[in-house]
Amino acid sequence: MASAAIAASSPTSYRYRGLQRAIHWAMALIIISALALGLYCSYLAPGTPLREFLLDIHKSLGMTALVLIVLRLPVRAVYGEPSWQKRPSLLVRAGAHGAHMLLYVLMILMPVTGYITSGASGHDLPWFGLFTWPNILPMDRDLSRLAGMIHHFGAYTFFAVLGLHLAAVAWHRLVKKDEVLSRML
Repeated sequence: MASAAIAASSPTSYRYRGLQRAIHWAMALIIISALALGLYCSYLAPGTPLREFLLDIHKSLGMTALVLIVLRLPVRAVYGEPSWQKRPSLLVRAGAHGAHMLLYVLMILMPVTGYITSGASGHDLPWFGLFTWPNILPMDRDLSRLAGMIHHFGAYTFFAVLGLHLAAVAWHRLVKKDEVLSRML
């Protein structure tokens, strides 16, 4: 009984578990890299060797993010959210919840639409040159174009929501000086 009370009041009980933090930061690095590469590739001429090489890395990062989100969701369901030392207002929690839900939707939508865009147009689905993901889609240019359009606008939505997420972290850290960032560090 005493050990449970000590564990509940220890500073680590106010932080996400190590596995949650590791997946979060790995996905952050992967997603930011994939978004940056995708944006850069959109300015390169189609069919050039550099663009094809960078798109292969972009696709590899996207599929890695998809695998990680498949792991992240059950880890989140099992471990949940840590306790708060000082609970934010209902409005702040609702805003954070909404932004996080949108981020989760985008973390699934972007790699799935990327897979459909490539697969339905007959392009390879490489993973860092180690193997190629199986393509389970038939050739379908219309489906590829639709998925590509969703992927394109999803990327801009991702940039906006990610910018909002980072601005909120900065606001909590620099203005509010609360525990939000320390929960994930």
